[in-house]
Amino acid sequence: MTTQNSPIDLYFWTTPNGYKISIMLEELGVPYTVHKVNIGKGEQFEPAFLKISPNNRIPAIVDPEGPGGAPISVFESGAILKYLGEKFNKFYPNDKRAQVKVDEWLNWQMGGFGPMLGQMHHFAVFAKEKIPYAIERYHTEAKRLYGVLDRQLEGQDYIAGEFSIADIATIGWARVHEKQQIDMADFPNVGRWIERMLARPGVKRGFEVG
Repeated sequence: MTTQNSPIDLYFWTTPNGYKISIMLEELGVPYTVHKVNIGKGEQFEPAFLKISPNNRIPAIVDPEGPGGAPISVFESGAILKYLGEKFNKFYPNDKRAQVKVDEWLNWQMGGFGPMLGQMHHFAVFAKEKIPYAIERYHTEAKRLYGVLDRQLEGQDYIAGEFSIADIATIGWARVHEKQQIDMADFPNVGRWIERMLARPGVKRGFEVG
């Protein structure tokens, strides 16, 4: 396994996407320094942060020991997880077929399970005006996505078989299923997976950051 001498800089806020990277770094056991980016105060729009994350979104990292020994910045949580998994050769398989499976479920989370649940959060919890059509639309999609995940977890402990960045990417959103008005009684495989994930020491420490 690759060693890390200088801490990785993590630009972070306490959101499901932010927790992806704190969990990954805790699971890897590599040194890192947290730089809080208060998105409620608009700190994600500051010029210094935009040089690291041009889409003005957390999380982002700066690895002082990047490829060839030179620093590298990485933005977008999926890209960060894959970069770290490949660098440290953990939680991202070497086998090409296994890689495809992890990539599929990582992209499923990035393209669906995160954004659609985020919309459900917004319209059901945060929106000043409660729009029944929007709440029903995203609640229906949330239930569909939980059903997809529940079927995938049938007969196995982790999403892609072995513990991987696909699980790390997904747990932060699934952990707050009550905000999405999702009853785990309807998705028992997901419920057991959430318990399994939250019992991991690295996941626990990752959620304690911030």
